[in-house]
Amino acid sequence: MSDRTPLPRLAVLCSGRGSNLGAILAAIAAGTLDAQIVGVFSDKPKCAALRLVPEALRWSAKPGDFATRGDFDQALGDAIVAARPDWIACAGYMRILDGAFVERFRGRLLNIHPSLLPRHRGLDTHQRALEAGDREHGASVHFVIPELDAGAVIAQIVVPVQPGDTPQTLAERVQAQEHHLYPEVLRWAVAGRLHERDATAVLDGHTLFTPRRLEFAE
Repeated sequence: MSDRTPLPRLAVLCSGRGSNLGAILAAIAAGTLDAQIVGVFSDKPKCAALRLVPEALRWSAKPGDFATRGDFDQALGDAIVAARPDWIACAGYMRILDGAFVERFRGRLLNIHPSLLPRHRGLDTHQRALEAGDREHGASVHFVIPELDAGAVIAQIVVPVQPGDTPQTLAERVQAQEHHLYPEVLRWAVAGRLHERDATAVLDGHTLFTPRRLEFAE
């Protein structure tokens, strides 16, 4: 028998290339994130993210094959429950989760969003930041609640907007920083340091009245 404590279990939801999933996997491989991926779940059966993990860890289905949005989210939730994760990380999951799903996993469901929330909820955040004349942009990790991108923000990184930026150049710089930000917040989560209480984020027993602003080398 082994006395080794089982690693915390992570489920990851993706819809695209899986760059943040790749960053999480890299942190696990480097030994800087003490966790194990127990499932990658997608609404896009052909998405590249699924190919980053062994087939045994993949689950996908087309929402259009279900009678209702709720039916799809019920099946997704059941598959996640079967994997027994401690935390669920949305990493480029582009489908809005219904309220029943969110409440089912409330308090252990995280998302990374490419803006400095509460600014620019939803899509096209880089374009909107430029159109608004923002001097700084970035990314946020937050708890998921039924209202879109409105859960308690845990931590953020800030990326200055540079003269001549396009949505693409800005997105590239933000995404590079996301790959540091998400594993860092997940370290807090799997270490038992992070909680949601009364719709606020709590880190090390202290309520985060404002998000932690983190800095990482370029």
